This record gives sequence, structure tokens and C-alpha cells, in this order.
Amino acid sequence: MMSSPAAASSTSSPARLRPPSALDSLSVSSLLSGDLDDDGEGDEGVLGDLEVNPYDGLPFSSRYYSLLEERRRLPVWRLKYCLLEQLEGHSMVLLSAPSGSGKSTQVPQWCVEYTLSHDFSQGLVCCSQPHSAAAASLALHVADEMDLSLGLEVGYRVPHDDGCAPDTLLRFVSDSLLLEEMMSDPLLRQYGVLVLDEIQERTVPTDVLLGLLRDVCRQRPNDLRVVLLTHPALAPRLATFLGPTVPVLTLETPLTQPPTRQGIAYPPTFPNAFLPEEVEERKVAVVETVYRDPPSGREPAVAACHMVLDLHRRGDEGDVVVFLPSAQDLEDCATQLEKESVALSPQLGSLRVLLLHAGLGAATQRIYEAQAEASNLGEAGSLEGLEKLDAPVLGVKRRVILTDTLGEASFSLPAIRYVIDSGLQLKTVYNPQIRADSHVLRPISRHQADMRSQRVNSHLPGVCVRMYPQCLYDEGMAEAPVPGVLEENLSHLVLLLKRLDIADMGQCTFLDRPAPEALMQALEDLDYLAALDDDGNLSEVGIIMSELPLEPPLAKALIAACEYDCVSELLTIAAMLTAPPCFVTPPCNREEAAATHRRPLLHNEGDHLTLINIYNAYIQHNEDEAWCTTNFLNPAALRLAVVIRAELLEVMQRIELPVSPPGFGCQDNCTNIKRALISGFFLKVAHDVDGSGNYLLLTHRHVAHLHPFSSYLCRRPRPNPPSWVLYHDFTISHDNCIRTASEVHPQMLMELAPQYYLGNLPSSEGKEILMELRQSLAPSEESQSESYGLTHPEGDSNKTAATLNQEGTELCVIQ
Repeated sequence: MMSSPAAASSTSSPARLRPPSALDSLSVSSLLSGDLDDDGEGDEGVLGDLEVNPYDGLPFSSRYYSLLEERRRLPVWRLKYCLLEQLEGHSMVLLSAPSGSGKSTQVPQWCVEYTLSHDFSQGLVCCSQPHSAAAASLALHVADEMDLSLGLEVGYRVPHDDGCAPDTLLRFVSDSLLLEEMMSDPLLRQYGVLVLDEIQERTVPTDVLLGLLRDVCRQRPNDLRVVLLTHPALAPRLATFLGPTVPVLTLETPLTQPPTRQGIAYPPTFPNAFLPEEVEERKVAVVETVYRDPPSGREPAVAACHMVLDLHRRGDEGDVVVFLPSAQDLEDCATQLEKESVALSPQLGSLRVLLLHAGLGAATQRIYEAQAEASNLGEAGSLEGLEKLDAPVLGVKRRVILTDTLGEASFSLPAIRYVIDSGLQLKTVYNPQIRADSHVLRPISRHQADMRSQRVNSHLPGVCVRMYPQCLYDEGMAEAPVPGVLEENLSHLVLLLKRLDIADMGQCTFLDRPAPEALMQALEDLDYLAALDDDGNLSEVGIIMSELPLEPPLAKALIAACEYDCVSELLTIAAMLTAPPCFVTPPCNREEAAATHRRPLLHNEGDHLTLINIYNAYIQHNEDEAWCTTNFLNPAALRLAVVIRAELLEVMQRIELPVSPPGFGCQDNCTNIKRALISGFFLKVAHDVDGSGNYLLLTHRHVAHLHPFSSYLCRRPRPNPPSWVLYHDFTISHDNCIRTASEVHPQMLMELAPQYYLGNLPSSEGKEILMELRQSLAPSEESQSESYGLTHPEGDSNKTAATLNQEGTELCVIQ
């Protein structure tokens, strides 16, 4: 937590500057050049107000100065004046520095100082992060370093959590929200400086922002500055992409010295920019890299656990960070460490195991807890999936941080002496041809391996143990990670770009262009959902979909719910599907107990309606965490679902969509819920081919099974598997399960999505059944046109029945 501001003593505070009001008209360049007039004041008078924080007018605390001394030892500090000088003459600046150099915390503060020199006339400062957890963490640390209040002068904004005030000076935001903000303000006029951090992560929003902000800088050449922060591995390629007009700063850049007064170099407008004497820069850690062949037959989590215990038994000082492929591997390793550490000698001291991955949310801050909190460990007996401790006898001797790719660059991990690198990552790769994700376990890139070894920052010689042979690093790893635009579903991105009036994807400059088939599939899916008009622009339905912070199919289902009077129920389903899974995987010896507790919450009509039951029960029990634990439910996921539902309701009221009152429980309501779901998810339907639960997915002919947590498998007595199901998610993995499935009748598919099922659906047994059903029903032309209208309730109401009938037999034309 941050210390409250307190006046610094005169003996410890630096010399004083003139009052800020006397410097309002000065620019950074004039300050760096030394064109200052003392107006007859002596040095002591000039330096009078240094103790006052210029951002809140309060005296600096003593903690501020101790943190300032640490900041000046960071390697990136030497680039401060170079950056400030470049911002005076360039709209865009690229700064390259390795992980742990301090760029993510220091550069945003320098940008605030730059805007202060212009009296904030150009706007506020915004720093985007690829990971939401990192944005919240950086806001907390920077507010502490600036001696300001989190949520006032410094804040953060991430999905479903807004920690900013209207006049917050420095905002840390997720890159996805900054991209969405451009929909309402394409030129981002409220910001004077934008910082894009961790560009080497190559997320889809960051890559798109990189291209869009080049155009924004051209339209705002005088009042916008963009600072790009990246790891040195990507810097040469970024410099080529940006062109020769963008200056590049590295730790090898010749220094720009500010004016010197009595041997002290400082820029007078920034009282927090210097100390009276020079401070030695932090030394680069010495790292020895050791390669080990992975033990045959051992999972990465088990092998890493044994490596940690071997290091601990040696008794050498230093904390450990372990890189594993996935969150599940992290949990398994933590559980294994807990079991194995019981047999360790008490003389070795205790292990404190901390998890660091995106699913933890605010709990990621636990990695910064001081080791001096050993006295509190006895009270931390519960695991709760966040941290696992053994009973301390001699206090905490060693921290073991278990992380995945999140720990490569986004978090500063102090006092790390040992790095254990599995060399693997679990990636979710989208295949546009089959419209499904795949979980792929594959080697990391060489750039990632180097970044992981750079996590060592101990004053003692460090060791990076790579649990793979050197030949894999030299020959088997790609040089750089694969960009997100080449591996993710682009439907939501295309929807946002269409909203920005970028009709042709060729108008948006990408560092790596998306695959043409991925863009075509995204356009095709949006066309199926009636989000595009005949000219390929957003239809009325598409505009509404772009306002909803949901994946396009879920947004379309929520819009369709307005017609079927089941908005309240679809809001709940959308919130539960957007939040993390609410079911907790029970231990092996508690599986039956978990099923027994959950059984009263199951709904006969399927998993989507079961989610409504769970949400309503959670609200009825006053959001009680103990009730969640008893029923093996994730309280954090349910809390987030409540927040998401409120946000969605607010958006619908803002854009004046009709919100029907709750009607959950009657059969008509259940049927209408399924109609609304089919309107958005008609591409995700499966047919039981043999009556035993082997489902053939109609769009790409994969065979899948219901997830073990499905209501159809947990009810007693177990019902027969439904013949046709609509599902929310299917991922190609070792079990090939479809998640969140509900029974639907094939007649409803024909009524609500005839364009797809009669024209575009690939030939299969399921399509033959649907064609036979259509012939047997033989609906009248009038009823056909009325039913077809359900597929496009907003955007196609002006089409005639003949036009709709023609669309039912022709292939969808990609706009």
C-alpha cells in the first residue's frame, strides 16, 4: 500500500525550485537548454517548493524519496532526458529496453512530466498494456512512486473494472479497451501522450493500435505524442516498420545531459527527477545458462517441482521463478510442491509458493508481498488456488513464483536468482476453416527463452535452468513468437474496424498482415449474423453489436432476445459465458460430493438454463462465498458475472434497446431463450450420430462429446443424450468436449437460420435430416418469409419474401 504524503525533513530533501506557477510557460526544450532566469533569487530560494508534489499540491512523503533513489538506479533512467527531448520534436518515439530495466513504470511518469510542462493543454497520459493484470499492477506501483492516490491522479481501466476518475492524469488501460475507445473517439483527443507498452507480446489489439496510431499522429501532429516500448528483440523490425522519421532510443543511446548547476544535473520543472548526488546504476545480473534433457515420462509440472526441491536442498540463497505451459500446470506444480515439502528438513527453511497467471486477477499482487511477512504465514492455511504454503518454522526463506507467459515481461519480479524454464507454452490457436480453437502445446520462441533468462536480477550470480536440450534452442525454436493476428478469431476485430469506417482491411497497416482466409471467414460470419449490409458496411444490427462488449454471436443472441421477450435471461447467460467457468474441478475423492451438491441447480432444458439457475441461486444467497465453496462453484467467477451483467444492462439502456421483465421458469420462456441463442449460435450445432453421445459438429464434421460437467451427464437418473444440441464452445484437445450445450429441435434451426442450413451447410447426414424435415413440413411461402425474418430481426426487415427465399438457396456472398 502507498504511504500517506508527509512533509520531508529539510535535512533529507533536495534543494528547492521556484514555485510551479513561475514555470507554467516553459517548455521541456527550454528547460533542457538551460534558458532560465533566476529573477534575482538565490539557489536556496529557487529550490523552495521541491517538497510539494506538483500533481496534488501536498508535501512529498519520506517514502517518495527512498523510492526515488531506487528508481534512479534503474537502467532505463539514463534515457529520461533523451526521451523528453525527442518528445519535443517528434510525434512518435520508439524506446527499446530489456525486461526489468524499469521502462514500464518510469516512461509513463516521464510522459506525465512532459504534459505538466505544457500545463496538460494537450491532454492526459494513457499507457496501454496487453494484460489486464499488468495494467492494474503498474497503476498501483506508479501511484506509490509518484506519491499519489490510486484512483485519483493515477488509475487503471481494464475489462469490468474501472479504477479511474474523470480527471485522472495517468491511466493504465488494457489494449483492448483503448482500441474500443477509438470507436467513440477515433482521434483519442482526450489524450496528449499515449504509451504502447510490451509491443513484443504481439496481441491483436496492440498490433492494430500500432497501425491506427500512425494515422492518428498524422492527423494530430502538434498535440499528440506516442511512445512505443518494446523488448530489444523486436526493435529492429519495428524501426523498419515505422520508418526513419521515428527516433529509436536504446540503453546504448548517447545521453542528453540536462543543464548543470553546482555540479547537479536536473531539469528544474520536474522536482522528482533528481537527487543531490549521483546514484550508482543497478548492475546487470550474471546468469549461467544450464541445459537439461527433460526426464522421459514426466509431466513438466512434476519435473519442475523436483528441480525446485533440488535447488532448495542445496541451501543457497535466492528466490526461484518457474515457467510452465498453462495455469493447470501451475496448479499441479503447486500441489506437488506442497506434498513434497512436508518431508523437507526444517533446517532448510520454508518455501512460499506463489502463482502468477492471468486468471488470478487482483491476487497477482501477492508476488510483491515482502518476505518479512513470515510471521503471518501461520494464518494463511487455506490454499484457495492462489498460494500454497508449508507451515513455517524458521520463517520464509525462499519464494517460488510459478508463472506462464505472463511472467516473461509484464511483472517486475525482484530478488530472483534461479529461473527454471520448461520451454513450453499452451497456445489457443483458431482454425478459420473449421471455426474452432485448438489447444496446442508447443515450444516457446528464442526471444521468449531469452526474456525468461533475463528474469534473474539477484545481486548473487544467477542460474537459468532450461529443461530442454540446447539443440532445441538453436534449431527447434522459432526466432519470435507468432503474432496474435495470425492465430486468433478476427470476427470481433473486423466488427470494430468496420465501426471505425475502415471498410477495406487493406486500409489498416499491420506489422504482420492477417491470413486472407481468416479475414474472409470473419466477414462471412458477420454476414451470417446480419451485421453487414449489401455493400459490406455495418448494418443496423452490426452497429448495435459493436456497442456490446461481447463476442459477435453472443451479441447477436442478446439483440434477438429483445424480439423474444427474454432479455433478462440472455443477459444472465451472456454474463456467465463471458466470465470464467463457474464450476470448480473437485479433488478426485470429492467428485461425487460435488455432483450431489450441484444436482439441485441443474435444469432439464440444458446447460444454458443451468447457468441461469446458478446465477439466480447465487443472488438469492446474497452472493455468499461460503455457499459457493459448498457447491464447488467459483465465487470470483460469479462475482464477475454480476458485474458483467450490470454493464450489459447499462449498455442496453443507453442505446435504448427494450429490456423485458424476467419470465424464467415457464416453457414459453425456455423456448424463446433457445430461439435467441440459435439466432447467434446457429453455426455451433451438433447432431448425435449413434444415440450414445457421439456428436458430429455440422460445420466441420468433427466428433465431440459432452463435457463432464454438462447437466445431461450429471442428472440422476441420467437422461438419454439429446439428438441435437446447440453449444457455446468447442476446442480441439485431448478430450474434444463441447461446453455449455442445450437441446434444440431441428425444426427451430430451419425456421431461424434457413439461409445457412439450406444453402451453406456442408453435405452431411445432419443436412440430409434437415432437408427431409423441410420437405415433410412443407411450410407455406408466407410462413417461410415470416420465419426467415427471425434471422435478421433488425437489419433485414425491409426485404421482401421473395428476396429472403432467394437468399435461402444461394450461397452467402462475402462483402
